[in-house]
Amino acid sequence: MIILPDTNVILRYLLDDNPDQYKFAEEFFEKVRTGNEKAFVLESVIVECVYILTKFYKIPKAECSEKLSMLLRYKGIVNRDSADIVKALKIFAENNLDIVDCVLQAKSKNKNYGLFSFDKKLKNMK
Repeated sequence: MIILPDTNVILRYLLDDNPDQYKFAEEFFEKVRTGNEKAFVLESVIVECVYILTKFYKIPKAECSEKLSMLLRYKGIVNRDSADIVKALKIFAENNLDIVDCVLQAKSKNKNYGLFSFDKKLKNMK
């Protein structure tokens, strides 16, 4: 069975700010890390994690990007678009763009899609 972790499970795992919940999240993600458990992390969950980590917890963009990218590289992550999301997190860490714009940018580049936007910063990115 493939498990869909929600935002709070990922946050508890990354932040270790609630010992009881961290224990369960850590056990789960250790199984995902080794490939003994399969997980699909929705793009919307990653976006929500980014907002909460950077806006509420004030975690620097680069650190946030690294933590989430590391998680998406776990052996048991079955996302077909994990490379797109990791690329979006890299763009997010290196630019002054919203995470959703970074996802658009990454997907347009990785899939060779056109990008239609009125956002000048996004349109002008190479």
